Parts: sequence; C-alpha cells; structure tokens
Amino acid sequence: MRLLRHCCGFFLALFLFFAIAQPVEAASSAAIRAYDDVSADIKDYSGQDLVRAEFSNARLTKANFSGADLRGAVFNGSLLSGANLHGVDFSNGIAYLSDLSETDLTDAILNSAMLLKSNFRNANVTGADFSDAMLDREQIIQLCRSASGVNPVTGVDTRESLGCR
Repeated sequence: MRLLRHCCGFFLALFLFFAIAQPVEAASSAAIRAYDDVSADIKDYSGQDLVRAEFSNARLTKANFSGADLRGAVFNGSLLSGANLHGVDFSNGIAYLSDLSETDLTDAILNSAMLLKSNFRNANVTGADFSDAMLDREQIIQLCRSASGVNPVTGVDTRESLGCR
C-alpha cells in the first residue's frame, strides 16, 4: 500500500512538473490595441481591422465603423449613440454598459457577442445576426419590436437569432 502511494505521488509530481514546465504563450498587451477614453476627434474606423481592440469609456457618438472587423473587440462603458456599425463582424465581442442607441447595425454579425447592460434604443438591426449572443431580456424585447431581415453573410434571420416570438 505504501509503495502504491509513493508511486502515485511520484506520477502526480511528474505530471505537475511537465504541466507547469511547458512554455506558456501569454497575450502581449502590445497585441491588443486599447482606445481608452477616446474622444470625438477620432470618428472613422470604417473597414479597419480592429480584432480584439479595446474601447473603454470611449466617446464615439456617430463614429463610422462600417465594414470593420471587430471580432473579439470590447466596448466597455462606451458611448456609441448614432454610430454606423453597418456590416461589422462583432463576433465574440463585448459591449458592456455601452450606449448603442440609434446605431446602424444593419447586416452586422454579432455571433456569441456579450451585449449585457447596454442600450439599443431605436437601433436599426435589419439583417443583423445575434446567434448565441447574450442580451438582457429587456433588450431582446425592445429589439424584437423592429427586427427584420436576413443577414447576407450568414443567411440567418434576425428575428430567429434574437429568439423573437
């Protein structure tokens, strides 16, 4: 029994050594572009590659993001009211505590995006794909009032992706 315990302890120690000793690739902070406290002087991000970009407390009222690649991007506490997000790919993105009122989200892809505690009042979501996105119940009810169309890239019906009844 004692031999079995020693062998198990040895193999556990060996396993932990190899698990910890492996080289780890951490995300470099330089690889993530941060746009903290961006002011209104930067307005045109159309067509840009903004994968994993971070916008924290950014004031982006009426900014143009049309056609931008925003996969994995983060908008935290940002003001995007009246912004043009037509045709953006915001898959796996996060918009938390952000104001997206009166934004143009037509034909946007928001697959698996986390959109909690954000405001979508009067946003145009025609053709937007919200598949597997996380939204507050109130947001879904509000968006379903005007949701229509089919996303031209994914072929997903907007109302179905929101779970509208």
